Amino acid sequence: QVQLVESGGGLVQPGGSLRLSCVASGNFRGMGAVGWYRQAPGKQRELVASLSSSGSPSYAESVKGRFTISRNYNNNTVYLQMNSLEPEDTAVYYCNSWLHLPGGATQNYWGQGTQVLISS
Repeated sequence: QVQLVESGGGLVQPGGSLRLSCVASGNFRGMGAVGWYRQAPGKQRELVASLSSSGSPSYAESVKGRFTISRNYNNNTVYLQMNSLEPEDTAVYYCNSWLHLPGGATQNYWGQGTQVLISS
């Protein structure tokens, strides 16, 4: 069974940092484009950062200069380094990835989410 599992969320004071991780496991051949989304209470899920299959990053304006997305091809892990965190960054953060499956198919997967709370 293919799945994405996030970790690294928690409670941090404003100005602090967190690094989220997302590990893909199961029977797949490789990762395509990946992204981190977040959903705050009462708001729609939004794209925070993405990394194309060729490695080009893209960021929401609200996190540019503070967040960095990266990936490790060797262990099928995607990271989101979050610095200078603000209360407005409080949300559940979700990992999303296109995975190349045996037989040639490509399928989109979501992780279960990890809670990030920024508060003093």
